[in-house]
Amino acid sequence: MYAQMVKSEATKEDPEKLAAFQARIDAGEKIEPKDWMPQGYRKTLIRQIGQHAHSEIVGQLPESNWLTRAPTLERKAILLAKIQDEAGHGLYLYCAAETLGVSRDELTEMLLDGRMKYSSIFSYPTLTWADMGAVGWLVDGAAIMNQVPLQRTSFGPYSRAMIRVCKEESFHQRQGFDVMMKMATGSPEQKRMAQDALNRFWYPALMMFGPSDKDSVHSSQSMAWKIKMNTNDELRQKFVDQTAPQADFLGLTIPDDNLKWNEEKDGYDFSEPDWSEFHDVIQGNGPCSVDRLRARNKAWDDGAWVRDGLLAHAEKKAARKVAAE
Repeated sequence: MYAQMVKSEATKEDPEKLAAFQARIDAGEKIEPKDWMPQGYRKTLIRQIGQHAHSEIVGQLPESNWLTRAPTLERKAILLAKIQDEAGHGLYLYCAAETLGVSRDELTEMLLDGRMKYSSIFSYPTLTWADMGAVGWLVDGAAIMNQVPLQRTSFGPYSRAMIRVCKEESFHQRQGFDVMMKMATGSPEQKRMAQDALNRFWYPALMMFGPSDKDSVHSSQSMAWKIKMNTNDELRQKFVDQTAPQADFLGLTIPDDNLKWNEEKDGYDFSEPDWSEFHDVIQGNGPCSVDRLRARNKAWDDGAWVRDGLLAHAEKKAARKVAAE
């Protein structure tokens, strides 16, 4: 339906402008906020960047669950720094979205009332300290796989935001892998915890790339506009090919009996996630979906006095400026 809407909107716009816009995209030029762009392009970017920003913010919640229970002070400091990074990533992305004419308040309200989503992975619980390793290794690893190509995306502010985000996410992945390595080479109980975390996060991590290409309603147009640089299935395959040898190095077993190297395609064969579960989680029925949105609603309500105070200060400052003139 969304693809049809974009197509119908595009046909109402000046064909010459549309052709010139696509020519710029094809030539690898960056589109900047003040440049003319089709409404479908703008809407697609707002949806994608908004969802990305919300995911960075909501992604702090499963990690903050372990701040007070980190095994050492060093681990606590590392986790706290990582959570702070995620807040910064959300800020960069909200700023990029604002250049498209949508405010941060509007984006947040769209998340809270269900018009916008966040990544399905953050609707799953973090049950043990090993999950902090799995989140860094698998979840941030999948995020990097998604985000590195976005440094070349066609919209300038989004592309530039991704440069710093990807640098920081690479540290997060290493931190997660280090936790998993310590657990996997520790006591038998620690290794069992690491294996359990891998078992629970493997398929949700595969779902992070979105539905298979044949079922994706956004990919073809997003690829044409270079909002996306790779298809969902391409990125998922690349992730599996990178991660399977890492699991072997850790002495852990990926929970997929069909996982095996395929010489012909020079990559791993693997099982698809349960897409009915994916769609159920996206619709707000994940194990922690209600808790995540409840936490975001509480933060929004509790912060109202700050927003009101800042607005009143801005209005007072503007009034003084007008009076002085």
